[in-house]
Amino acid sequence: MSDPLYSKALLRLAADAHGAGRLTSPDVSGLAYNPACGDKVVVDLFLSDGQIIAFAHDTKACVLAQASASILGANLKGANIVTVERLLARVTDMLESGPAPGPPFDAYSAFSGAVEYTSRHRCVLLPIEAVLDALQKTQRVAKNTA
Repeated sequence: MSDPLYSKALLRLAADAHGAGRLTSPDVSGLAYNPACGDKVVVDLFLSDGQIIAFAHDTKACVLAQASASILGANLKGANIVTVERLLARVTDMLESGPAPGPPFDAYSAFSGAVEYTSRHRCVLLPIEAVLDALQKTQRVAKNTA
């Protein structure tokens, strides 16, 4: 009997660890932390005109957060804050029994087993929240220098 929370597809995503590591001298870094379980995700971004041109993550977290970060590592290039905000909304909706996001983030369908584990939803969302933290920092800086 297999655990629906940890499907082979999800475990494969975590093992792939796309984007794992840190960037040297990133334009901005972001952090998301879950005090309930201790999961922590730090992301580094290189940006050009508000678009992500390089992404790396240091994910000290459960396999769910690792898999989510890996999806971002494989697909985040070219995204901007609007794209990431929409992704957060779509993944949140999926975790509440909605459809999985479309391409290029359709790999989030691997989290279908997490729907019934509401206490684990934050684990899936944590890497996306870290990216938003970084992108929101750049917007605050831009507003303060304008």
